Amino acid sequence: MQLQYASLLPPNWKTNVLAWLQEDCPSFDWGGYVVGDAPRTATLWCKQEGIVAGSPFVNAVFDELHCRITWNVEEGQYLTSKDSVPGTCDGKVKVAVAHVSGPVRNILLGERVALNTLARCSGIATASRRMLDAARRAGFQGIVAGTRKTTPGFRLVEKYGMIVGGVDAHRYDLSSMVMLKDNHVWSTGSIRSAVEGARSAAGFSVRIDVEVQSYEEAVEAICAGADVVMLDNMTGSALVQCAKRLKDELAGPKSDHRGYRFLLESSGGITLENLKQEAHPKNR
Repeated sequence: MQLQYASLLPPNWKTNVLAWLQEDCPSFDWGGYVVGDAPRTATLWCKQEGIVAGSPFVNAVFDELHCRITWNVEEGQYLTSKDSVPGTCDGKVKVAVAHVSGPVRNILLGERVALNTLARCSGIATASRRMLDAARRAGFQGIVAGTRKTTPGFRLVEKYGMIVGGVDAHRYDLSSMVMLKDNHVWSTGSIRSAVEGARSAAGFSVRIDVEVQSYEEAVEAICAGADVVMLDNMTGSALVQCAKRLKDELAGPKSDHRGYRFLLESSGGITLENLKQEAHPKNR
């Protein structure tokens, strides 16, 4: 059975699409008045290498406008110049990814909303895949995940793009897991009090992730019962040494505390340029 990315989307997601269309045309459609309702067919072109992502949202845009769309590519497909139409010069990408048919006024009403959504979602999917591929080439076999630093009102599309690109979407919102950052710790007085307070409400089924700045803070978080410890903005040898020490002393064969189970997470300061150094097997 082939899984469909669109099956991930929640029941109410199409209300977002209607809101986008209403935002783009809140009153009179002057251009639509000029072109009228004559039947036309438009082609959506991909002109840059990358992953196609976001077709469910594009489908919903044109469904709302009573247009019909047919796709020439699969959701999640990686397009290169090899997929281009015959005769394309200089190895450039030019792929007709879809055709839209319907009243010309309606096609133009949905054009910009559909293209902006498809382009941004595809860009996020492509960037996610490149980061994942770079990590794998460096020998890293752990989880590569996104963040909650998404655009307000557009989170569903951006998180969806990460998943199509092959990376873990991490938490979707504040309710998906407990993330205790420095401000939570400062406000409660200590890492332990923050973790204990979170556990008292969240119970056993919700993971607690604690952001730490040092080895000592990481130990406090683990001993307090954190499920995940984020080594925030640690890079290079400092990150490597801290992670190795925590594994050896609290989870490894030399540990006197073999009961601790935790995941280590690194965030901040990691780029495609330095990923090879950060993710190298020798550094894990």
